[in-house]
Amino acid sequence: MTQRALLVVDYSYDFIAEDGKLTCGEAGQRIESFIVQRVQDYIANDDNVFFLMDLHEENDPYHPETKLFPPHNIIGTPGRELYGEVKELYETIQPKNNVHFINKRRYDSFYGTPLDALLRERNIDTVEILGVCTDICVLHTAVSAYNLGYHLIIPTAGVASFNQIGHEWALSHFKDTLGAKVE
Repeated sequence: MTQRALLVVDYSYDFIAEDGKLTCGEAGQRIESFIVQRVQDYIANDDNVFFLMDLHEENDPYHPETKLFPPHNIIGTPGRELYGEVKELYETIQPKNNVHFINKRRYDSFYGTPLDALLRERNIDTVEILGVCTDICVLHTAVSAYNLGYHLIIPTAGVASFNQIGHEWALSHFKDTLGAKVE
């Protein structure tokens, strides 16, 4: 029997709000209601939901993103908080045993985190990935999930990027190279 989990990647203020430090803006805001609905569906079925959140320190000379992107998702700032209705929903479901919040320090949600161990402990073999950015953190998370043997579902209505060309390329890559179900 298929056991599934929902992975919500980097749906933070800095990535979604108009004044976010590295925002997808309107593209990221358009997926908000879809994410809320999917989280509610998973919770209603007692399936696991994982919120995976980018974590940075201000002016970290050791982190490669410091040279690539403006400071974002800085520890202790409001920019790192979940965004909008997703934040509101999380605050109501957070005490549940099947809701998890994991900090991550790289694009890949598996790198240096307990995500794989938590999924395996729960006999999960299928992950549905939502969030931002399609061609960065969602992509790297999907590649790792594929390499670790998970089946992938990536709804087009649940992912976004500030780079439309990269977004479209990543959707094609998920389907054609990783064998993901792209809906």
